[in-house]
Amino acid sequence: MFKNSPAFSGFSSEDTGKLKTFYQDILGLEVEEIGGDMLTLHLATGGSVLIYPKEDHTPSTYTVLNFPVDSIDAAVTDLKAKGVGFERYEGSDENDIMRGIAANMGPDIAWFKDPSGNILSVLQEA
Repeated sequence: MFKNSPAFSGFSSEDTGKLKTFYQDILGLEVEEIGGDMLTLHLATGGSVLIYPKEDHTPSTYTVLNFPVDSIDAAVTDLKAKGVGFERYEGSDENDIMRGIAANMGPDIAWFKDPSGNILSVLQEA
């Protein structure tokens, strides 16, 4: 039924203006303003993500967007230099990275939040 549907994902924000700056200037994504206060993130895969304003926005408690990278250490260092703070979870190292590859437990991954508190990650697969 939906095999050929150009599906997309979406999540809410309390302030799409702040998010536009974050996703465009800090993360380097192509961001398009649509329909007033809504944004579309254009991803390298050809997919897109809709961000819409919501007055009673509650930040996600799960990862809403993952960014695979060639070097997680370089990505974390670069984002920290741009003022991005990272979440520290049990098992994270001194650079806020969960080292899954060495433990044979998935990718190396580090989590951070956008200005609306939604959880994002950078990850490096083996």
